Amino acid sequence: MSMDKFPMTAGGYSALEEELKRRQQVERPRIIQAIAEARTHGDLSENAEYHAAKEAQGLNEGRIVELEDRLSRAEVIDVSKLSGNTIKFGATVTLVDEDTDEKKTYQIVGESEADVKAGRVSITSPTARALIGKKTGDSVEVHTPGGGKSYEILNVAFQ
Repeated sequence: MSMDKFPMTAGGYSALEEELKRRQQVERPRIIQAIAEARTHGDLSENAEYHAAKEAQGLNEGRIVELEDRLSRAEVIDVSKLSGNTIKFGATVTLVDEDTDEKKTYQIVGESEADVKAGRVSITSPTARALIGKKTGDSVEVHTPGGGKSYEILNVAFQ
């Protein structure tokens, strides 16, 4: 696995920390209890509860390892300390679709924080890659799986 750092907002970092804590302190003991309980039901080879609990344990432990790795390699960027009118990581960008006049606002965030419905796009997404380095007033062409779209950048903010 590569040891590269990857950018993340403080909010994204704390969300991963919360998930890690929950998986270690709530899910892990709950699954261990479920395995212990299923063991009392006799023959393990035909015990569906036991096998389900063991599978849940494997998935939970795998996610814990993944979260620990992400947190150890996260480069937390305090977006409130950023400024300027050039789009970069952490920027909240307001765009207008040049064909439909529909306005959209996106914040450019780390991969693990992306949630398009909530207006957060990954730094590695086609939209973010097209926006990086541009300024208010620029036109930008975004190539998406659904085809190309043209946007005008109305505003760049760091919140």
